[in-house]
Amino acid sequence: MRLFFIFLLVFGTFFSLFSQDISVNRLRSETSRDIKKDLDTAKWKWKTGGVFSANLGQGSLSNWAAGGDNFSVNLALFINYFWFMKSGKHNWDNKLDFNFGYIQTTSLGARKNDDRVDYLSKYGYEIDKKWFLSGLFNLRTQFFDGYTFPKGEPQFTSTLFSPAFVLLSVGLDYKPNTKFSMFMSPLTSRWVIVANKELASKGLYGVPPGKMAFNEAGAFVTVNYSEKFANNITYRSRLDLFSNYKNNPENIDLFMTNVLSFKINKYLSATYNLDLIYDDDLRIFGENNSSAALQVKSILGIGFLYQVPIKRK
Repeated sequence: MRLFFIFLLVFGTFFSLFSQDISVNRLRSETSRDIKKDLDTAKWKWKTGGVFSANLGQGSLSNWAAGGDNFSVNLALFINYFWFMKSGKHNWDNKLDFNFGYIQTTSLGARKNDDRVDYLSKYGYEIDKKWFLSGLFNLRTQFFDGYTFPKGEPQFTSTLFSPAFVLLSVGLDYKPNTKFSMFMSPLTSRWVIVANKELASKGLYGVPPGKMAFNEAGAFVTVNYSEKFANNITYRSRLDLFSNYKNNPENIDLFMTNVLSFKINKYLSATYNLDLIYDDDLRIFGENNSSAALQVKSILGIGFLYQVPIKRK
């Protein structure tokens, strides 16, 4: 319950700041309106760009006393693409992330160790210089079959749209600069989808057994931050928090992704990716698959990096 009160306190604080900010800036704008700038707001301005990264690793052992796999190979792919639109007081932000990891070893065989598709679209109407009345859509799922390996035996746990998380939200977006944004909503609807019949029959991911979708209503906050520390070091982070009004609102679901890139030359870079997920309804851990747990994924790689040129229209 303590986490839920903290959640409400943060939202209330920012709403108060928002109200004060509007009053001050409204008085300022009335006394210093630039008519010429208003004429330019009819232009639509698009900005597109992205990053493609591929890391490949390989290892082999022969008569190695310390032991280990005779042969191993791993592949990690990361694609991020964005397209933003700005026209007067209108803003439309779109981001698409795709992560995929694959590993092959002589002892464990082939399996994936990463698989995520994440699309986020956010429309906002400026009501003050830093505040936007916004609507948000988010879809998060995966492409390929997923397995856990309790006692060494593969157990089928996920596949395309099983699960999928679809979120619709209306709220306030605080954007003080191009590096930081915080979207806050007390009115959010989230659907958890399990489209595969075999998985749906097991009642996984909080969806009742036999059903393929389950709806939740709650409060939602998403924070985005990006920073370029030097010409060759960039950091990007996103944090999502969701509190389900209908069931244990104090148990806040968390999703966080972090990407730190070190550019070595034009096409070579080192990349570190850290993802954290906690979903109180995802109970496939512990004895008898009956408990929720913090999921942590950490990947470090060196490989090819291509920066899609940023274009403006």
